[in-house]
Amino acid sequence: MSAPKEPGRTRTSTTDRLCYDLTGIERQYDILLQELPGTRVRFALKACPVDEVLHALAAAGAGFDAASPAEIEQALRAGARPDHIHYGNTVKSDQDIAEAHRLGVRTFATDSVEDVTAIAAHAPRARVFCRLTTSGEGALWGLNRKFGCAPEDAVRVLATARDAGLVPAGLSVHVGSQQMTGEAWQQAVDTLAGTLVALAGRGIVPDHVNLGGGLPALGYLDRRGTPLDPPLDKIFTVLREGMEHLDALAAAPLDFVVEPGRHLVADHGVIHARVVRLTERTQPDGGRARWLYLSVGKFNGLYEMDQVTHPLVFPGREGEELVPAIVAGPTCDSDDAYGAGRYPVLVPASLASGDPVRVLSAGAYAGSYMTQGFNGIRPLPTVCTRGQEGHH
Repeated sequence: MSAPKEPGRTRTSTTDRLCYDLTGIERQYDILLQELPGTRVRFALKACPVDEVLHALAAAGAGFDAASPAEIEQALRAGARPDHIHYGNTVKSDQDIAEAHRLGVRTFATDSVEDVTAIAAHAPRARVFCRLTTSGEGALWGLNRKFGCAPEDAVRVLATARDAGLVPAGLSVHVGSQQMTGEAWQQAVDTLAGTLVALAGRGIVPDHVNLGGGLPALGYLDRRGTPLDPPLDKIFTVLREGMEHLDALAAAPLDFVVEPGRHLVADHGVIHARVVRLTERTQPDGGRARWLYLSVGKFNGLYEMDQVTHPLVFPGREGEELVPAIVAGPTCDSDDAYGAGRYPVLVPASLASGDPVRVLSAGAYAGSYMTQGFNGIRPLPTVCTRGQEGHH
């Protein structure tokens, strides 16, 4: 005989899982095309390497931004055509270039003469687009040092590509992940415009501009729990006007590419997890603090929680007294805490071990960044649905 249900408690499966709403992702894709008509979407596969999600996007017409031969193979299995996949990583070995070429990919990102030389050797007659550096200002993750080159270097890189028998096909930018300003996009457009003019002076006429990733998700909170409010309408206006300006400036008509990642999937993924324990202890400064430990944390789905706070929902605890608590994951590692353990979140005071929790806006990078078993805690299984489970 089963135990009676405790009043006020919601009984649920004890199996933690990461759930995606495929319908929501498809709707987000359609909205993006409405906002940026005529652009080619290349989903940043690293943001959500889930087969069902990739298949849904491919069926809707999206291509993929892949960063390795393994990602290229996954995109092909999802139904993408090779000419709808580009190798978007500027860091790649000779072997990886050759393997991507063998798989049918003919468009490669680059940002250095050395990389161009390797592409010419292992992917002859391929198309290359050169990534320009940006400041990364205004983004939660700036991405402004490892990748990209200055405009004068980009001219040299694409001239080298032409001389090596490659097609100098385009330019790209990335304004940083979760970009929160329209100004960053305007600066990127200005950099692209100047580079196009410089390339024309060398007789190089690209056929496309890749505006990269960086489009923000809408459901995150900042580290203090305040909703982030990216000016998405302004960003889309800047992009539309920028594309019109660049196309008018170019010596030949330009195609435009975007590489959304978190923008398509973050707000349509939710983690189903459990409370491990709500505790109260004296801290090193002498003050008292509550800590809420969850069954999910930095090493099994919430790697980005040092920069963002995911909204939490506690089914069956609506309307109860709330208290501030530092939210942390289950591992024996002090880094496994929201905002490095400095920013409390309001949670129900009566939480008990085993109570369910829903972690919202968890659809981007949650599956990518999970370890394979730190402290014996296994990666979350993934479930794809069409309906409310992918919300909460």
